[in-house]
Order: sequence, then structure tokens, then C-alpha cells
Amino acid sequence: MAPAKVVLAGANGHGRHHLGILRDLTARGLVELAGVCDLQPVEVDFCTPLQSSDLGELIAKTGAEFTIICTPINTHADLAITALRGGSHVLLEKPPAPSIEEQRRIAEVVAETGLACQVGFQSLGSAAVPALRRLIAGGSLGRVRGIGGSGAWERPSTYFTRAPWSGRRRLNGVDVMDGALTNPFAHATATALALVDAPIAGIETELYHAHPIESDDTSCVRIRLEDGLVITIAVTLCAPESVPRHEPYLVVHGDRGRATLTYTNDRLKVEPVDGSVTTTVHGRTGLLENLVDHVRTGAELLAPLAATERFTQVVDAIRLSPEPVPIPERHQLVLRDADGEVAGRVLPGVVELTRRSADELALYSELDAPWTRVTLLVSGAEVAAYDWRPDLPATDSPRPYLHGVRTLGGVEVTQVRPDDHVHHLGAGVAISDLGGANFWGGRTYVRDQGPTWLDDHGTQRHLAFTRLDDGGFTELLEWAGPGGPLVREERTVAARPLGEARSEAWALDFAFTLTNLTGTPLTIESSATKGRTGAGYGGFFWRAPGTSVDRVTLPGDEQAVHGSRQPWVAMSGTTPDGRDWTLVFVQADGDPWFVRVADYPGVGQALAWDTPLTFEHTLSRRVVTVVADGRLTADEAGELASAVTF
Repeated sequence: MAPAKVVLAGANGHGRHHLGILRDLTARGLVELAGVCDLQPVEVDFCTPLQSSDLGELIAKTGAEFTIICTPINTHADLAITALRGGSHVLLEKPPAPSIEEQRRIAEVVAETGLACQVGFQSLGSAAVPALRRLIAGGSLGRVRGIGGSGAWERPSTYFTRAPWSGRRRLNGVDVMDGALTNPFAHATATALALVDAPIAGIETELYHAHPIESDDTSCVRIRLEDGLVITIAVTLCAPESVPRHEPYLVVHGDRGRATLTYTNDRLKVEPVDGSVTTTVHGRTGLLENLVDHVRTGAELLAPLAATERFTQVVDAIRLSPEPVPIPERHQLVLRDADGEVAGRVLPGVVELTRRSADELALYSELDAPWTRVTLLVSGAEVAAYDWRPDLPATDSPRPYLHGVRTLGGVEVTQVRPDDHVHHLGAGVAISDLGGANFWGGRTYVRDQGPTWLDDHGTQRHLAFTRLDDGGFTELLEWAGPGGPLVREERTVAARPLGEARSEAWALDFAFTLTNLTGTPLTIESSATKGRTGAGYGGFFWRAPGTSVDRVTLPGDEQAVHGSRQPWVAMSGTTPDGRDWTLVFVQADGDPWFVRVADYPGVGQALAWDTPLTFEHTLSRRVVTVVADGRLTADEAGELASAVTF
């Protein structure tokens, strides 16, 4: 049989790996490299293929029966469709597409042309995969509860600058999705999914990056299947350099044993509960060779496009997830070259974390990885934490919030979900009625009826940190009510010392800008605007600890400061063990203050004190809170307030 004519699209980078395979298959007489499609001329040392930057033209001129596509991820769909419509079967590098819509575009043309499309998950060519499937299906491991995956490689900084699309989620407005889970460790997820057949019921993602890139370099994903089985994959490109390198693997957890597949070397280790251990190394079939065999003899494809759709569902979930969270440098070991330039980044302990994830089927945050917590530091001391992905009931109007805020002496001055108001969440932004949606939590006040449970609760969803360091962050959020998104928020939070002369206190600077997404004027209301006198709460709000005793407000009592428009108000309290604290709230926008001290301790803005507030485009506010040890007098609180600048 004559050698199969092949065209290679994308011969640089990983394309050189395909050139090596083509060299071997050419020597065996199985294929002929008829053409190379690339933007630059490519040297080929085993033949003289026709070269062009136009794939469709190249296929037409060479009559290529097969096309290998090894180009940037965002070009996969268009080039695969070009090849298929040109009459060529396709070997498509992984991941097949950056979104499920793009993959389905390819699938439609596969069905239309009747040609084959194989996806380049080399691990699926291993005989270890069907062997492990048989173990699972046959019950040798008992009831399987989950599959864990661990991958830890080191990659230099230059890895993320090797091409314009490297380390990018999108390029020129087009999805690229070049992240640790979707590209270098894509085989881990794809192979785990190939071991089981159930549809996907849900996907959780945690995406981080230590390198200054757009995409993720350290991430994990948990896939819940409809039959109850769980797949958890934890990976990093920030492992320490080591010999031998950390080979990625999958571990299948059954109640009668476990099996570990090191998919890069086809090694399968089976450990029944009786203590016996067997290790086998399986053979592997090349995916191009299998594709040719499929076309010529009807052999079954090892990685057909249709079989990878669940993998692309995972890619889609990652694409739609909040932007990866930057890991502050205090959690990193920064490697530098002889010139002092950053050569790489290491996350100490990350290899063990990926292993624990595979063993426990847990996400990084559940393993308490230090860089999964967003914390604020002042002079090296942790003074606050920020929960940007709260797990809360809908009736709490879920939203990110600061908690565990403390004085420099260690006195905690926030409270979350207290018994008296479970929807009070530390320090943050909450509005009782924004465009008809409840972003405060709890019951909604209805005129002439009173507090009423309504299905009107909104959610503040974290989108991205555009800045994150020890001193604070800038965050983008989306506020969505039952009818859809209402506003986009930019939130800037900073923790800073007040200076050596005021070493007993620090300042929390909290600013937010709401941008109207509705296209029409948007109205903020409060319970007060609907008839409940004095209940004008809505905006920045701080819930202080209800356990504190002997609480007071400054510069006057609760009645004097509630509803006032003075530049600052303060609240003091004493913990049950006798430790005093004071909070001084300072603003420059002139809103009335909402203050409670007798029923519960809380201070905030009243954006709609007694009349609704309407804005067309943006609404910005800023409050600085001085957090101090001790019980201050009005003069002392005023002095701290005067130290605040806007």
C-alpha cells in the first residue's frame, strides 16, 4: 500500500515532535510528508515537502489524505474545518478547541464530510488505559469513589514568552486558554475522563498564577459525574527543579484497592487491600499511525473528537471561571539568573499539595494551601482576611467580604453570620434594594407590610483580581439579581499603617465604583425609603463583634450619630476577656451614617437614607476605617480621623 500523504500545519515548537514521528513513519514506509504549512520556512532533514502558509491551497496541491494541526489553540477550529473540507482526515493537537462551541463547529464538519478527526492526547494511545478500564468495570478495585490526578513540573519564565499566545487566556479578543490544566497537563484530565463513561454533572475550578501571566500555572479542578464519581486534578508549573522529575499520574480509589497510572510512561500499579502489588508497563500506539490504520483498515480510533467533548466541557468551565488569582511573592521562591533577572518561580510545598489532592480528592483551598487565602498585612502582621468565594445560602445574598479583621494587638473586630442577623458578613458592601434586587440578605422590607421573605436575592460574583499583594487588592465583581446582571463593581481595598506616631492603629481603605449595566437609570432604595424610619442602611457596612460588651459610639451616643453627616463616627467595645478596641470610620462623600450599638454593633453608609438614590452610569464611594487597640476618647478618635487623607 502506498505511503499516506501527510501535511503538517505548525512545524515549530511542539510541531518538531510531530516531525520526529513523521521521520520514523517515513522510514517505515507508512507515510510521506507531502507538505508543511507554517508562517516561516521550515528545515526538514528527511524529505523535501512543499511549503506554504495557506493550508487549503497546500492540501489541494499535494492531495494530502491526512493533516496534522499543531498550531495555537485559537486556530484549531478554522484550520481543522479547512482540512476536512479539503478532503483530508485530521490529527488535531490537544486541546481540540478553546470552547465547546468551537469543538462542535469541528464536529459538524466531521459529520458533514464523513472524514475522521483524532485528537492528539498521546496518553490515550496507551494500552494501560483500556487495561485500567477493565479493572474498574470488572470490580477488581471494588466500588470506585473517585480518581485523583497529580502533576508537578518546573517551567522557566521563558516558557511563558515562547509565543504570543503562551500563558494567555485570550489574544486579540479571541479565546486561547493556554493554562496548566488545559495545555501541558491536559492529558491528566482527558485520561481520567477516558477511564469512566458517565456524563459530567458539575465542575469546580481553582486557578492561580505565580508567574506574571494572564492564565493559570497552578490550578486544580474537581469534576462531579452524574453517577457520583469524583475526578480531582491538581497541577503546577512551579515545582522545584528535581531529578528525577515529577511524573504526573492518576490514582483510582476503590474500596477494595487502588490503581496508579503514570500516564507519561504507561506504568500501571495495582494495590489491592490484601497488600499485594503488581506493576506492569504497557505498550503505546502512535495516534497518527492509528489514524492511518483507521482510514485504511477500519481500526477503531483511539482518541476520536467525539470522545473528547467532556474534556472540552472542562476547558469551557475554566474559560468561564473567574480570572486566575495572582499568588503574592511572599509565598514564592523567586529564581534569578546571573544578571538578576527572574528566571523562574517555585511554590514551596506545592508537589506535596498535588499529591495530597490526588489522595484526598481535595482542592487546594480545602488543603489550606497558604496562597489560596487572600490576607492583608500591615508591617508584616496579618490584620484581615478576605473571602472572595463564600459558600452561602441564597438568602444571605452571597458576596465577598472581609473577616477576621483585627487590631495590631490581635483583637478581632468583625463578625460573620451572627445569630441575630445571619446575613451580616464582616466588612463589605451590601445594599438592601438595588434595581429591585436584595443585595443585603434576609427579608425584604415591603411598604405597608413589613419585612417579608421574597425571591429577590442577588449575588456579588468575583470576576478577577487585577491587583493582589500583601497590602491589598483591586477586584472586579458582577452584581446579578434574579433577572440578570445589574452592575459591574471595581473594589479597591488597602491596609496601611498610620505612621510611627500612631503605631497603635492601622487603616483599612475601602473604595468601590458601581457601573450600571442596565442601560437605564438604576435606583437604590432602603427600608427607610419604603416606610421604615431610620432603616436607611445600604452601602459600605461593618458588622462589629456582638460578643463585645459596654459598646459606645463617638462623638456622641447612638441617637446623635445615627443619620448624621459628620466626617467621622467611631465605635468602641470591650471583649469578654477585657480587651478594648475602637473603630473610627471616615468618609468624604457626605452620606448619612447608619449606626447601631444597642441591638447589635454595626456602622455603615446610608446611600438612600430617606429618599431613593438614582444613578445613570457610575456611583463611587470610599470609606477609611481606622482600627485601633484601646478605648479612645472623642478627641483621640478625632485625631486619628484627621490622620486619614483621601
